[in-house]
Amino acid sequence: MVTEKDKYSSHRWIGCPTELEYFGEERKAGKQQRKMATAKDRSKYKKTDQAKIQSKNKDPIARENLFRGRVLATTSEGFTVEENGATYACTLRGALKKERGQAKNLVTVGDIVFFDKITGNEGIIAFVEPRRTVLSRSDNLSRRKEQLIAANIDQVIIMGSVIAPRLKAPLLDRYVIAAKKGGLTPLIVINKMDLLDDPSFDEGLRQEERELCEHLVGAYAEAGIPMLLLSTTNNVGVEELLQELQGKASVVSGQSGVGKSSLINAITGGSLRIGDVVKRTSKGSHTTTSASLLPLTGGGWCIDTPGIKSFGVWDLKKDEVESYFAEIHALGRTCHYPDCIHLHEGGCAVVEAVEEGRISLVRYLSYHTLLEGVSQLHKRR
Repeated sequence: MVTEKDKYSSHRWIGCPTELEYFGEERKAGKQQRKMATAKDRSKYKKTDQAKIQSKNKDPIARENLFRGRVLATTSEGFTVEENGATYACTLRGALKKERGQAKNLVTVGDIVFFDKITGNEGIIAFVEPRRTVLSRSDNLSRRKEQLIAANIDQVIIMGSVIAPRLKAPLLDRYVIAAKKGGLTPLIVINKMDLLDDPSFDEGLRQEERELCEHLVGAYAEAGIPMLLLSTTNNVGVEELLQELQGKASVVSGQSGVGKSSLINAITGGSLRIGDVVKRTSKGSHTTTSASLLPLTGGGWCIDTPGIKSFGVWDLKKDEVESYFAEIHALGRTCHYPDCIHLHEGGCAVVEAVEEGRISLVRYLSYHTLLEGVSQLHKRR
């Protein structure tokens, strides 16, 4: 027996007992079915339907009435945009903010944008031109958002260092994969080579870092990834790097404290603020708090980015990992099982090559760690 109290507590959508008796459960069930159908409808994400949606919500400002510029820097306050030699402090147009989707940031350094000049040197960005290339990573907090680092560039200078902070091969490999996914050429640069001869550091530590560095030079050469060794303190290798930068748009990125700002100063003649390595943790301190695009003498651009403690590759699938390790991928074709993932399968040619020293153990461990990390990430989702 349904009491009057039950009618109101379980059917708060109804207006009065008379409506409840008349409509019964059909009205509520119908509403729920419509909600479920709408939630499951993926047609709104199809390209054809997206075009219709965009045409309906088309921004009234036409591009021909806007100015085209390049984003030189990003800060917490907004963006610095250059147009015909002049710079403008810009913010984002409200309509553009609605297009966020899976992107943590909608605009990044190197973007070509269309903006409206407001007053003096201020403006509002209305459109972002499609990107030719992009370097991005997973947002550290949620891992569900893409954080853009730089766009429309040619190569990524992946910086590491020896001793302070120590060389981290897995971090270098993640940057390499992110660069290739974004259509960029990776160039690994290991800084602070002078510390290997510094007696103020433990000899055992110096020997360990020296052997690891020598090992990686050969491993990355086998994988077809260029690697340079330099010391900004002694100005060793800087000229060689400058030749690699000429006429190209490059982004300098890497772990905090590896000497990115020192390198930028060496190749641009600038005076970026340089931080000390935190002695207690041997980790670098952040000295660059926003990305900025700097011109190079002789042609080309160089983007300095804030240092990071960790780097997650955005939208990396488990079945893609092997293809980014060229030496493993090439030998993996000869494994006994066609779907071998080179971890514990019998007859694995890759594991055999690692045991015989024909494939770098350091690179293999990096592959192993990355593959397991991607697998766990998908399980959590």
